[in-house]
Amino acid sequence: MYTIKNIAEIIEADASSLLNPTVQIEHLLIDSRKLYAPLSTLFFALSTERRNGAAFIEELYSAGVRNFVVKNTFADQYPDANFLLVDQPLKALQSLAAYHRLQFNIPVIGITGSNGKTIVKEWLYQLLNEDFNIVRSPKSYNSQIGVPLSVWQMNKTNNLAIFEAG
Repeated sequence: MYTIKNIAEIIEADASSLLNPTVQIEHLLIDSRKLYAPLSTLFFALSTERRNGAAFIEELYSAGVRNFVVKNTFADQYPDANFLLVDQPLKALQSLAAYHRLQFNIPVIGITGSNGKTIVKEWLYQLLNEDFNIVRSPKSYNSQIGVPLSVWQMNKTNNLAIFEAG
């Protein structure tokens, strides 16, 4: 696990409004509907053409989340929350996952292509899971967001990773 202060350093964030630097982060969140452990969650306020992730900060704060990666500060509105300021929250998510990957010296099987990535990943898992402790992409997490979330699942018990990338 990482502290919020460690993560701030890894993603090169402005952490000047960091109130609780020792809080442990275990879960990364990009979708407010999938919150299940607010005290150990770091929310990345990603912006897309249809949604601005910052619009969900109030909801998540009310649900107990106190750690956020954002483009603009909200520290005045939420005085007991940690805000990590970055230019691009998506790039920060990717940087954190890349750093996390480097902490493990295990083989990674990457599956790419236009079609069939998920089924090939699942077949490989079925073939190899008796001999390896495998971390793999959940569902079809193969996007610029899904791959970092998949990599974040790696832990010291794994000895093989199978990820798909679209």
